[in-house]
Amino acid sequence: MLSSADCASIENGKLLGPAEMKDVEHLLANCAIEVVAAGEHLLEPGDSNHNLYLVLDGELLVYPGGAGLPEHVALGPGDCVGEMSLIDGHQPSALVIPSCETRLLVVPHDTVWTMIERSHGIARNLLGIFAGRIRNDNLALVASQSGSLEFEVSASVDTLTGLHNQRWMQSAFARAMQRCEHDADALCLVLVNIDHLSSVNDEFGHVTGDGVMRMVARKLVEGLRSQDLLVRYDGDEFALLLPHTSLEEGCHIADRLRLSVGAQPIVVGGNTAEPVNVSCGIADMTINDKLDNLLAAADGALRQAKQNGRNQVMRTAR
Repeated sequence: MLSSADCASIENGKLLGPAEMKDVEHLLANCAIEVVAAGEHLLEPGDSNHNLYLVLDGELLVYPGGAGLPEHVALGPGDCVGEMSLIDGHQPSALVIPSCETRLLVVPHDTVWTMIERSHGIARNLLGIFAGRIRNDNLALVASQSGSLEFEVSASVDTLTGLHNQRWMQSAFARAMQRCEHDADALCLVLVNIDHLSSVNDEFGHVTGDGVMRMVARKLVEGLRSQDLLVRYDGDEFALLLPHTSLEEGCHIADRLRLSVGAQPIVVGGNTAEPVNVSCGIADMTINDKLDNLLAAADGALRQAKQNGRNQVMRTAR
């Protein structure tokens, strides 16, 4: 038997207002009241459901897709659950668990349809509940996709410099190489190493060294063309891919970038120190070249630039 407090809870919900309650109160009076303990599974994906549950007091937590996922919504007094599977005849798609001891009015399938036939208001309210659930599901999906996208972006970006990292490079550089090879177009790869960055860290500290990394990254970005690709490659090295660029043109671009970086001094505590220099190794793509081979060739040229005194551009002989 429904108490006045139970009726008030139902009337304050989304399914039944005072007007609808008058039409179907005699039907609800014959429905059972069930008390469900905290943590007990009320509805579960894969199980059948033949009832609509109206919360009289307590709270239900809805987990879309089952346990292990964040709760989608919490349902309190006056709310209903089970209507989706009851109406469409399919098994529940969500796990529903009370967060505390919860009293429920159990409305059987046949009684629900009788209520709908007796009251256009109930039918209208059910449509509103369906629309709200679908909207919430869509928002949850968008949030999930956004979260995935944010994770994907964060996993491919170097946090110190803001440039893309090696993870991004593996696919982006390879695609650019494939396009240039398909079009029989030239392409170069430049490895840029900051000269004596370890000495900067030792003399001025790693905070200054990190500032130097960011400064070099910014100067390289400022010198890029629209088609060029730049990543922080490894430690104090950057990798620069130059599509549609011959080896001769690439050497000119690398040297211009080297001079641009060298024109920017280090500033420590308001005092100007020695400028930073970079060494560059450059290699051009050959027929059927792979990214690893191109990187190895550019690395060999970079080692030669360091051996020759640094602060210069060396090309590979392939």
